[in-house]
Amino acid sequence: MSILKVTRLGHPGLRTGAEDLPLDRLSSPLTQKLIDDMIETMKEYDGVGLAAVQVHEAKKIAVLEVADNPRYPNKPRVPLSVLVNPDITPASDEMEEDWEGCLSIPDLRGRVPRYKSIRVRARDRKGKKLDFIAAGFHARVIQHEWDHLNGRLFLDRMRDLSTLTYLQEFARYWMNK
Repeated sequence: MSILKVTRLGHPGLRTGAEDLPLDRLSSPLTQKLIDDMIETMKEYDGVGLAAVQVHEAKKIAVLEVADNPRYPNKPRVPLSVLVNPDITPASDEMEEDWEGCLSIPDLRGRVPRYKSIRVRARDRKGKKLDFIAAGFHARVIQHEWDHLNGRLFLDRMRDLSTLTYLQEFARYWMNK
């Protein structure tokens, strides 16, 4: 496995979005290696999610996992998941604003409104159909990665840029509020 280079804010690939992955290419060694490399890259940088566009691949693939992550202490666990060609819809109109960061925008955090629960339809890495409801932080992570696959960043969703803060100041002034 390899650690991949993560695109940063300003790279046009982050704003272009991704194309559906043809399902006949999902089982290819190249696609499976990309998925493994994305997981390794996400873990290397203490991420809880990573979209293929963040590693210079315009494919609708996202990986996520929350397990004792130092960037998101006290957040509920989310099992390692691979979402291929995901589609999400709100499961209710209820929204919640909370802090987010991004591997493509290192060292910054901001408060972002997201749906509290969403319906997710996707394929897993083996092509099996997924159809489930995600809630809370799990839903937030999926929405964040889904935005990446559609050329959006968490900054685009912020209602109030006055909450935008460097990670060090977030830890100092905001983390325990």
